[in-house]
Amino acid sequence: MLKFILVGIVNTIFGTGVMFIFYNFFHFSYWVSSASNYIFGSILSYFLNKHFTFQNKSKSLTTVTKFTINITLCYLVAYGIAKPLAIWIFSGFDTNIQNNIAMLAGAVFFVGLNYLGQRFWAFKEG
Repeated sequence: MLKFILVGIVNTIFGTGVMFIFYNFFHFSYWVSSASNYIFGSILSYFLNKHFTFQNKSKSLTTVTKFTINITLCYLVAYGIAKPLAIWIFSGFDTNIQNNIAMLAGAVFFVGLNYLGQRFWAFKEG
């Protein structure tokens, strides 16, 4: 768990930075910005978690496929919940603020779901 947290810190700084820069400076949409976080961050995460956190030595396409499925499902669930929740809770705020809050909440939801998916499924041998 400690190694996963350390890898998560690196991925969070990198991916969240990409996401907020894409949304606030390049004015990409909520979905493009948040997805970019996980496209770029997942490449880094895959190698760090595979080798450093879970010490998975397999070189199978199955592991890559499971990792990709896990990331995709966790992303869709986390950000799919975060956006309507932020819009509902912060209904009196500007859309830009709602989306920034939703992206932050989605990132938090994603971390928990992603850990469970990687720990108990994606990097599980057999």
